[in-house]
Amino acid sequence: MHRIELMDWAAARTEASRIRLAVFVEEQRVPPEIEMDDMDAVCVHALAYAQGRVVGTGRLLPDGHVGRMAVLKESRFLGVGGAILERLVAEARRRGMKEVVLSAQTHALGFYRRHGFIEAGKVFEEAGIPHQAMRRVLNS
Repeated sequence: MHRIELMDWAAARTEASRIRLAVFVEEQRVPPEIEMDDMDAVCVHALAYAQGRVVGTGRLLPDGHVGRMAVLKESRFLGVGGAILERLVAEARRRGMKEVVLSAQTHALGFYRRHGFIEAGKVFEEAGIPHQAMRRVLNS
């Protein structure tokens, strides 16, 4: 079972940065200077715990954008990403947001579709990786 905790950047920074650097910078070769940004300070961050250690992260921006979803390689396909995503969606709903949007890497479209997201617009490139804008309307 996974425990998901929400927190501000001051509390999440060390673990969220470690996971994002491992997944985005080391695995996917995203330039480190664009991985961390000024938006971290205004987001709510989710950390996923499994067996006492942090194995995944994601964030919710004030405008309802979910981003920086990352799960360590050894913890993928175990429900961690889905638990993080659903916790962030629940937080968006709690805050009164009407929809959640995200930019999905195209290899993960099936994952986001299974969580109620639908494609919006055309595929675009970000950090050399094809992405697709997606949205999920939230019911009260």
